[in-house]
Amino acid sequence: MKGALAAGMILISVAGRAQDKGYWRAASSTAASITGDIAISGAKVQINFSSFVLAPIRALTTSEVAAAFDADVNGSGTGNLYRLTVPAAKRFLHHNTLCGTEDTQWMATYVEGKTLQVAFFSGASTPVLTMDALANSTDLCGTYTYVK
Repeated sequence: MKGALAAGMILISVAGRAQDKGYWRAASSTAASITGDIAISGAKVQINFSSFVLAPIRALTTSEVAAAFDADVNGSGTGNLYRLTVPAAKRFLHHNTLCGTEDTQWMATYVEGKTLQVAFFSGASTPVLTMDALANSTDLCGTYTYVK
């Protein structure tokens, strides 16, 4: 009985972390005009038919999710932080870039239900995901919304 309970808890924790995986359709006007649909796997993110290697860093805390995505701290969603490199020269829809003249180096995700929010960041340092830090950040490139 204890073994089955432990296995169930592991499956639940893995499923919680994997919620951002899969194919997502652009829902916000920003996503529709810059990235189009995206797909996230364990090792890559695909944006407008271009793939970029992802390195999972850690799960986001509820306070980080609330600050970065204006989410309810009592919500049931989960978030993750990833490291990636999208060159500044890479153009997406309508010749747009993710971070202007800066390389995109971080991606934070937040999933609640069938909605995914993604924030992209430039800068070599890990983004600080607090209300104050984000209000004064020059590294936050944009936040996008997608749906399943």
